[in-house]
Amino acid sequence: MSQIKILIADDHSIVREGLRQILEINPSFQVVGEARNGEECLTQTESLNPDIILLDLNMPQMDGFQVISELKKKDMHKKVIILTIHNDASHLFQAVDEGIKGYVLKDSNSATLSSAIKSVHEGEKYIDPIMVPLLKEREYERQIQKEKKEFDVLLSKREIEVLKFLAKGYSNKEIASELNLSDKTIKNHLARIFKKIEVSDRTQAAVYAIKHNFVEI
Repeated sequence: MSQIKILIADDHSIVREGLRQILEINPSFQVVGEARNGEECLTQTESLNPDIILLDLNMPQMDGFQVISELKKKDMHKKVIILTIHNDASHLFQAVDEGIKGYVLKDSNSATLSSAIKSVHEGEKYIDPIMVPLLKEREYERQIQKEKKEFDVLLSKREIEVLKFLAKGYSNKEIASELNLSDKTIKNHLARIFKKIEVSDRTQAAVYAIKHNFVEI
């Protein structure tokens, strides 16, 4: 079985040396090169053709995200694993949106790094377990926003207004007063709303509105 060829790109020599020692313990890995900055990373990627690039984000001359951008421009679709100190959502989201295959924190253990390299080499994505909850939270928020947009299309502006008041506990008479409409009109609006969102009573409709973030209770 051929070894996985790895290029390490980090501006700190002690980090590169440490990574090389850790990786080369594993007979499946071969460190083919080390780059001290973004420009060297690009040059060595072209000449060494690594399978995996371990890429730091904070580097001189060209940072990690600029390297990723240049790789795309040069049509070098390499499997990149970000190896970084940044454990915040903004860096993670930017990396994922840029299409990176892996994101590992520098304080992770060698087993985590090895798992990331093997997973990415096999065509899978690998996100440091510590960072996964941030991605799940973003995915949940995006799903909520998607449902909200679908909800806006489903109901008319007036129907949404009526539903918001209902979810706040207003009676038909109180909703009618707030919107300057008749009780009968409110009743008709609610009948259409229930049918559209597929619920059978006021409580279910209120729960639906709260769940989809149309009101805050």
